Amino acid sequence: MDHLDELESRSIYIIREAYRQFKDIAALWSIGKDSTTLVWLIRKAFYGKVPFPVVHIDTSYKFKEIYAFREKWAKEWNLKLIVGRNEEAIKAGMGPERGKLQCCTALKTDALKMTIDKYGFKALLLGIRRDEHGIRAKERYFSPRNREFQWNYKDQPPELWDQYKTKQEGEEHIRVHPLLHWTELDIWNYIKREGIPVVELYFAKGGRRYRSIGCEPCCSPIPSDADTIDKIVEELKTTKISERSGRAQDKERAYMMQKLRALGYM
Repeated sequence: MDHLDELESRSIYIIREAYRQFKDIAALWSIGKDSTTLVWLIRKAFYGKVPFPVVHIDTSYKFKEIYAFREKWAKEWNLKLIVGRNEEAIKAGMGPERGKLQCCTALKTDALKMTIDKYGFKALLLGIRRDEHGIRAKERYFSPRNREFQWNYKDQPPELWDQYKTKQEGEEHIRVHPLLHWTELDIWNYIKREGIPVVELYFAKGGRRYRSIGCEPCCSPIPSDADTIDKIVEELKTTKISERSGRAQDKERAYMMQKLRALGYM
């Protein structure tokens, strides 16, 4: 097996192990490149099907291209799509202008908690990677949360020789991270090899492209002429720009991200 085969094999093993252990499970789909790769891997793990729901947390501030992509591929892949929204906060006018921490907490973290509570999910699959942000490097493949979905980053279970904490204790909620060992470059090489569709925002137009996508008010494009996957791959081999440099900086600071994740953020 080559490098991508090894990455794929390990991820599929984790996905299948999670599905075997947890009856009430779902996958989070932000519609970004990583979570779309996760959905692709789930489909490969189960022979073209996703046997559990796929959840998109909708803040109402996503790019129109994200919504179009979601509708097209949810239908194409026959996904059991659940759209989670904090309708009360949205109606009350919650938005980025009130502060990124407050906005993310209400429209992402609280919306996710509401969705988990409504559908009774005991575990969630997420497409996060250790190399994406320093705080995510503290994660485990099977990461427990308490009954309030809070993450204690100071008390993470050991994972030695591919032995994972797959058993819940009490009212624990488990986050499962099958892409933790991938890098951004791995993701793009795999997207190229597999022909995985991605949102067009990733490809340069007019000398700029989005390297990380989410809510439109919180994302900015970076200077780039990479308008194909091959060019993106070559760009990543030499760039010194961080992957999330286009995200709102008051949310991306290490302490802020750590606080958000401790409260239950993705």
